[in-house]
Amino acid sequence: MEYDEVMLGRRSIRGYKPDPVPQKLIEEILALAMRAPTSMNTQPWNFYVITGEPLARIRQGNTERILAGVPDSREFRKGEPFAGVHRERQIGVAKQLFAAMGIARDDAAMRQDWVLRGFRQFDAPVCVIVTYDKVLEGSDDTPFDCGGVVNALVNAAWSRGLGTVINSQGIMQSPVVREHAGIADDQVIMKSIALGWPDDSFPANAVVSERKSVAEAATFVGFA
Repeated sequence: MEYDEVMLGRRSIRGYKPDPVPQKLIEEILALAMRAPTSMNTQPWNFYVITGEPLARIRQGNTERILAGVPDSREFRKGEPFAGVHRERQIGVAKQLFAAMGIARDDAAMRQDWVLRGFRQFDAPVCVIVTYDKVLEGSDDTPFDCGGVVNALVNAAWSRGLGTVINSQGIMQSPVVREHAGIADDQVIMKSIALGWPDDSFPANAVVSERKSVAEAATFVGFA
């Protein structure tokens, strides 16, 4: 694909075919993603790419713990709940997704099932856990750099026909993830990315989130 096609066409994929994704293809995508720039060339990221039985155990552990009311143990701080315009955007995309899936506002069962899909990594055949070196914890540059590589990863995947959705539900129960993914003690778990072949029949996959305009986001200084 041309760059513009990737950027304008990519969307978050929340429904996947069960078909496996070849390891060589994932390696190719990661190699491209790691061309992302970093602060002073620190390259703080690492990736745990999980499929098969280990991923099934993570899904089961996540689901069991959330249903049992176990508090989340997310390692990368999430800050205060969104408010104002940021909360409005969060609600806006949720409304788009629920409308596409036919989930009514008062349908508690379907709403819970939707939440649990996130803890199951949206049933994608592959999960990529993004971590960073703990020795860099506290540096604002580090999560900034990891965000850059994640952006590059999802776009590289899209250019090769694969879908992704960046999420936090899959890493909320960090002990489960650490155990079954074998994540080293010197790593901080930051984000997870569901990855696989998009299921075009899944209604939510057609949703494209609304974006604010350049006029809203950019201030131009010194231009004629």
